[in-house]
Amino acid sequence: MEAPVSSSGGFKLYDQLELQEFEDKFVIRAVESPDQGFSIGLRDGDVEPFDGDPCFGSPSKVSTIYGVVGTIRLLAGTYLLVITSRKEVGSYLGFPVFRVMSMKFLSCNDALRFSTSEEKRDEAYFMTLLKTVESTVGLYYSYETDITLNLQRRCKLAEGWTSKPTWKQADPRFVWNRNIMEELIECKLDRFIIPLLQGSFQTAQLKLKKSPATITLISRRCTRRLGTRMWRRGANLEGDTANFIETEQLLEFEGFKTSFLQVRGSIPLLWEQIVDLSYKPRLRIINHEQTSEVVERHFHDLSQRYGEVVAVDLTDKHGDEGELSKAYADEMQKLPNMRYISFDFHQNCGGSNFDNLQILYDQVSDEFDNQGYFLVDAEGEMLEEQKGIIRSNCIDCLDRTNVTQNYFAQKSLNAQLQRIGVLSSTECIAMFGEDYEIFKTLWVEQGDEISLEYSGTHALKRDLVKYGKQTMSGLIKDGMSAISRYYLNNFQDGIRQDAIDLISGRYTVNRNSPSPFQLNGFESFSYLPIASALLIGGLTLTSFTLNQAGRNMQRCVSTVFWAGLTAGVTAVVKINGRQFCSRPRLCRLL
Repeated sequence: MEAPVSSSGGFKLYDQLELQEFEDKFVIRAVESPDQGFSIGLRDGDVEPFDGDPCFGSPSKVSTIYGVVGTIRLLAGTYLLVITSRKEVGSYLGFPVFRVMSMKFLSCNDALRFSTSEEKRDEAYFMTLLKTVESTVGLYYSYETDITLNLQRRCKLAEGWTSKPTWKQADPRFVWNRNIMEELIECKLDRFIIPLLQGSFQTAQLKLKKSPATITLISRRCTRRLGTRMWRRGANLEGDTANFIETEQLLEFEGFKTSFLQVRGSIPLLWEQIVDLSYKPRLRIINHEQTSEVVERHFHDLSQRYGEVVAVDLTDKHGDEGELSKAYADEMQKLPNMRYISFDFHQNCGGSNFDNLQILYDQVSDEFDNQGYFLVDAEGEMLEEQKGIIRSNCIDCLDRTNVTQNYFAQKSLNAQLQRIGVLSSTECIAMFGEDYEIFKTLWVEQGDEISLEYSGTHALKRDLVKYGKQTMSGLIKDGMSAISRYYLNNFQDGIRQDAIDLISGRYTVNRNSPSPFQLNGFESFSYLPIASALLIGGLTLTSFTLNQAGRNMQRCVSTVFWAGLTAGVTAVVKINGRQFCSRPRLCRLL
């Protein structure tokens, strides 16, 4: 199969495909080259490439799709994931970027009718997980370039690198569908293989004294420890952390391109925070003989990739967060040549004191200036290199972290604009109202998107980024988001975590292994409605009989009975809170 290139000389994927449905197979053809494509059998799920024009007959249905994401084999057969709608959201270094708007799994599993009753039951749950995967948010891609590599890395690649298949160019850390591309790779279907990036992609135009510039904010979520807010905390034994994201701020102006990188990630210790129906579950540090090695592995990897690392810890210095922060600080003291800064965000910036982040900036300003940013001119000559990175974290690495990263990004943007002569040494982006609003909006929308992917809700503290203070409407929105997070974390995220573990390959379906859904103890999904009904019914009857209690002794006894029953059920639910929550069933936490 030929490997055509884009107008810039890079590898180009097929951007529109025709899906043909037959009685025994699906056939996918490139619209621009109908003789190029592959078929996938409905009985065995085998992928068969073709290069020519094989005669399959007349399909029963024909539809347009916009990409093949990958294949996954479950108990009863194979499922093919395809992109059914997309939206162009901007460009990255001149190449169009698209957001996945909808996906669909195509079932290739006629073997289901030969499965046992237990296998059919398990397959039904797996299919529920696939439905969850279909609704995954924040997936981006380009047909003409790889968007997983930051600008500095791209500029240092060997000549001819961009002519390789896109999946070979990509940074595997940031390829969301890496696990389900394998069969397509084996079949050498390079022009059909789309590496998807999960994260955020925001872009806008700045006027800058009537000198137009393009600013782009792209966040890349690492796939090594994917998961939901409460079911993926801390690090694994390899040193990979939950919610690890590389964020790149790009500026393009009159041929100049600048890039500023930051990273965030969960505190790289072994710790957990298991949901138990309480609003804020207790944090638990896991004592493990390899804890120090885990921290060292994490920071060694960062140093190898980004250079000098400054770790900024934004957690509280009291309560459970304080204990976790202290354990983190103790481990950081063991690492030579590693700067660790503890900055209690709530204490310093509480009461809308957003400007107090200047205190933090003053502590890191020397390293910040030394690390710099990446700058390349119109001829491709590298004028500046970023020599290190700031790694920020709070507990979730969402709200406090986003506010702080926005602050650092603004400082870097000012330096870049002054360096290329757009602003004088006494000017800053905040002095240009319309451009400054655009800049802040990019960061708010980016924070919302990566928060949706990890916690299921929009980010909190959005007002601090957009207005520099907390507003009443912002407080109300934060309250609603906090309630939504509570519900999702306690009653939905177990299923979502299973879906992530399945699609990422952390859990592999094996017909010879026992069912992962055999219950130990009672099933939370069955008992939660019962417990809720008892609580609500008990409270209702208690209130009713209390109103009638003054009329006779029997009513008083009835009131006491129902009040006691309600209190008893409440106590049982509280003590067994973890059992009533949605829990992952496929994989262990670490």
